[in-house]
Amino acid sequence: MMAWNAAFIIAGLFLIALAGEAYFRLTHPFIKDRIHNQFVEEPGHYIRKPNAQVRYANWGNGAWVVSRANSQGFVDREPVSPEHVAAGCHIAFIGDSFVEALEVPIADKFHVRLEEMASSELPHLGITTQAYGISGTGQINQLPFYDEYARRLNPKLVALVFHLNDFANNSTALQSLIHGLDPDRMPFVSAQRDARGDIKLRPADPEYRRFMLPRLPKPWTGRVWQRLIRVSHFARWLNTSPRVTAILSRIGGVPSASIQYLAYANIIAERPCCAALLDNWQPTIRNYLDQPIVWRFSEERLPPAFEGALEYTAFGIEQFKQRADRDGANLIILAATDEMGTRGDPQFDRLSAIAEAHGIPVISQYAYIVGQGHDYQDGRFLNDAHWNATGHQWAAEAVLEWLKENQDVCD
Repeated sequence: MMAWNAAFIIAGLFLIALAGEAYFRLTHPFIKDRIHNQFVEEPGHYIRKPNAQVRYANWGNGAWVVSRANSQGFVDREPVSPEHVAAGCHIAFIGDSFVEALEVPIADKFHVRLEEMASSELPHLGITTQAYGISGTGQINQLPFYDEYARRLNPKLVALVFHLNDFANNSTALQSLIHGLDPDRMPFVSAQRDARGDIKLRPADPEYRRFMLPRLPKPWTGRVWQRLIRVSHFARWLNTSPRVTAILSRIGGVPSASIQYLAYANIIAERPCCAALLDNWQPTIRNYLDQPIVWRFSEERLPPAFEGALEYTAFGIEQFKQRADRDGANLIILAATDEMGTRGDPQFDRLSAIAEAHGIPVISQYAYIVGQGHDYQDGRFLNDAHWNATGHQWAAEAVLEWLKENQDVCD
């Protein structure tokens, strides 16, 4: 009898999996992203392959978007000529995945919506916009986006879109810890302290993949699951559930994030750049690392490596300020997502302190949304922090309201 019960259970699970696979293959256009990168030798940075098709599957959120990179290698409209924007107020938006916004069509992106609304509400300013965003970057990594591309259009306003993970992205040590990168061979322009302790920029290394830090070995069950989600639509959908992935990790004995982080930390803490990486992390290493690294910036007191990330972030923003002043542009920061919050929130206060030191205005998207009586959760995808079309609309409105009160930035 027990054998028959087991057989029925197995058969039932097989039929559920078969039905799920059929359903998701019929309703989901594709399973694999298609995002081709291209390395630019001078000054050494990555962009998307110019004019290439970009496919992005935001599993679990119902977004399967096909876009195209423009001739500069950013997923946006083709840049207009300098002559076209010269008579108006051109705004360059620079940032990471919130600016690249692969989850929504280009027409729904916040900078496009801002340009459309400003044409009717602030027509005398002649506002035009362009977006320069590559996912997974911080302000230091984004400096070539301004130097090599945005600067060509002589923007009157440069807007840095800042998300909580930018603090970590600006730190070579934390980037290495999160992604298993060799701290001396980074995929983007980065910064390091020299022998005198001064922070200096360093170009990207196109060979960085060859020097990735070794991952802890996965059991055969983990390897099988990773192969399965590459080919099965149903398995890929299951993998979007944190509860399902946690169960599969426990069953398969896959190393937790905290254990993998600790393995990376023990390697890179021996480097001069990262010697303080483990300071104040023991003996609560498991509790400290089980959550994503970026959320640690919400704590009142930070370990040395995280304090260092704030210093690198300040350096990156200062570099942008120097460039904007040199070129006669104004600089602002749009604090994106509710994790950045508003005054009194540790992350927002840390960003504000850096900005205020250089006289840079900060727009809180969260404060705008709450002030309008909206629920921030309605503006983001269910399983991640990125904006849906509503969130992009609210970001555009927040910037537009700021522009109405600060029209002199276009003079």
